[in-house]
Amino acid sequence: MSKDNKVTKEESLAYHIGGKIGIDLKTPCTTARELSMAYTPGVAFPCLEIAEDEELAYKYTNKSNLVGVISDCTAVLGLGDLGAMGGKPVMEGKSVLFKKFADVDAFDIELDEKETQKIIDICIALAPTFGGINLEDIKAPKCFEIEEKVQAAVNIPVMHDDQHGTAMITSAGIINALEISGKKIEEMKIVVSGAGAAGIACAKMYRLLGAKHIVMLDSRGVIHSGRADLNKYKEEFALETPDRTIADAMKGADMFLGLSAPGILSKEMVASMNPHPIIFALANPVPEITPEVVKEVRDDVMMGTGRSDYPNQVNNVLGFPFIFRGALDVRATKVTEGMKMAAAKALAALAKEEVPQYVKDAYNGKDLEFGLEYIIPTPFDKRVLVWVSTAVAQAAIEDGVARVKDFDIDAYRASLQAKIDAK
Repeated sequence: MSKDNKVTKEESLAYHIGGKIGIDLKTPCTTARELSMAYTPGVAFPCLEIAEDEELAYKYTNKSNLVGVISDCTAVLGLGDLGAMGGKPVMEGKSVLFKKFADVDAFDIELDEKETQKIIDICIALAPTFGGINLEDIKAPKCFEIEEKVQAAVNIPVMHDDQHGTAMITSAGIINALEISGKKIEEMKIVVSGAGAAGIACAKMYRLLGAKHIVMLDSRGVIHSGRADLNKYKEEFALETPDRTIADAMKGADMFLGLSAPGILSKEMVASMNPHPIIFALANPVPEITPEVVKEVRDDVMMGTGRSDYPNQVNNVLGFPFIFRGALDVRATKVTEGMKMAAAKALAALAKEEVPQYVKDAYNGKDLEFGLEYIIPTPFDKRVLVWVSTAVAQAAIEDGVARVKDFDIDAYRASLQAKIDAK
């Protein structure tokens, strides 16, 4: 690897040879007797038990710890529609993160299908295989309909991470930024640049936090009530406003969320924001504005990017593995708004805890402490497993979507901590 930690094309291609995931066995199959139990005739016994009571699939199969990463590959990273084959390395990578961070088994399913209803039908038909479905890299606006209709038809949690992962993690940042700045979210002007899956989901979650004034922009400028080119998802955020450009919107703003394009935010725009602003510039690999440029005009900004070489990295790996971990362990039938908000609040609370030395060591010994440059935990903090998964499981129980009865949340928390301690 090069000195600046930049991954070269040659290194990446070598890393991917043969793929990134595989299948391992949980039970032995080394004798004729074991073969008879693994397959015929012994396998008939669990089959008959499950046929009588489908809940037993969680006991006698891998359904209890299996997530399907399903995509039509129409919005792969920032690369666009790469086709089913082109998107496969990304979906495999998602499966790697599920396993590495939360010990959730996952495998990728790339669909050579673009029609919305057919994708919905395929996901519904596949649902018996999985304990949960993670929809991935499906372009807006069809991603909204797919998630909504699939979740309504199946009794396992379904989540489109491109929407909700960013929403949960930036919401955690907002919760802590409000504490630091003393602001009230209902009084904040929030500018959202990018009206795709993540931008709309973020704006919806900010409303649940209490936000009243959200200005959203797409590639044609401010989404206002005079526009006739808006789909129903954008129309929900159309405002009566004279603002038309990003420069107009940024005047007097308290927060900027960028899910759009590199370099679109200028120093002048940052200078026009209110005191103690929040800037989440999440375009990757080059953000809408860099922290270095922001610091040239003001020093009161709480800023995050999608990059690991800057403070406050907004990385979806802080969310989806642990949300599904908690949801799977209580056998949740869906992912509720309460579960998403519980995840955000758990992340916010964890950021105020003393940071373990192993996390600091991952950042060359940097003294990470709650404040402007540390309002979100880092992806290297193993405690996220305990804090977020437990919060999600508890919220699932409170929201009435957990199928496990008499779930002992304290014992669950202790079991997750034991997993961390054992590593």
